[in-house]
Formats: sequence, structure tokens, C-alpha cells
Amino acid sequence: MTEKTETTPAWLAPEELESVRGRMPILYIDAVPVRVDDTGVVTRVGLLLRMLPDGTVSRALVSGRVLHHERIRDALVRHLEKDLGPVALPRIPVSPQPFTVAEYFPTPGVTPYHDPRQHAVSLAYIVPVAGDCRPRQDALDLVWFTPEEAASPMVQGEMTGGQGVLLRQALAHVGCLP
Repeated sequence: MTEKTETTPAWLAPEELESVRGRMPILYIDAVPVRVDDTGVVTRVGLLLRMLPDGTVSRALVSGRVLHHERIRDALVRHLEKDLGPVALPRIPVSPQPFTVAEYFPTPGVTPYHDPRQHAVSLAYIVPVAGDCRPRQDALDLVWFTPEEAASPMVQGEMTGGQGVLLRQALAHVGCLP
């Protein structure tokens, strides 16, 4: 006997998502978009400017949920294109490996990462982009910083939920933390 298995990705209804968020960790990706020179050295880091639910503005990485039956590489491409535009031309490696795993908790202080909505586990990637990037969806702007500027206290202070820590880890991973 053969069972028919649902294989198409689907969004959860808002009430279903809230129910699941209260019971189990949700899988996310975080992506640090970068520009690299001809030798592969990171020259610029792209940070989004977003409006938070409380009306404040913050700098942010590309981030989002992985859908049911969605490959990690497809989630990366989907979120990068959603936030940076269809011609951002992200270069996802053949075998994507995260530079770290970040655990976001609804309780502050458990880890450096905080999300008041949920416990989320995020695979974090550094992704070179080669195309024309234009902020889309809920992003207000995209600014390209040098690695030194991105690691500065001013820019770090504009990031919330521990994403500044994640950005510093990314810069350290590629040897660009000043």
C-alpha cells in the first residue's frame, strides 16, 4: 500500500504558527551578504535597515524561516532575493556550510540571541552577492559597510536580538574582525 505524501511547501496560518512557536524550535537561516574582491577577501558587508514592530528602526541581517520540504540552499536564495531583490545574484556554495548555529530564545540572557516570539535555531551563512541589490519587502534600505564600519560600536548598537554578535562572528570567521 502506497501512501500519498504532501510534498509542496506551505505557510502555516498565523494561529498555527503561534501554536507551533510555543511548543518547539523553528528552523531559520541568517545570511550576511558580502561583496568580495577578486581574491575572495570581504570588502563590504550589506546590512538592512528595518522597522521593528515597536516602531523603532534597526540594522539587520537577511533572515527567515525554512519552509517545510525546502532545502537550505533554496531558503537562502529565497530570503536573499526577497530582501535584496531578484538580481542580487547570491553565490551559494555547492555544499553550504554555516559558519555557526545561533539559538534564539524568548527568554533574554540564555544566549546572546533573543527573539521574544519563539525559540528558533538559525543556521548562519556568509553569502557573496555579485548583482545589483535593492531592498525589498519590509526592508527600508540596504547599506554596504566596510568590515571595520560594520564592527563599529555605532553599527553594532543599531542591531537587535543579538544580530550584532552574529555579525562579529561572521567577520571573525572570514578574518575581517578589526
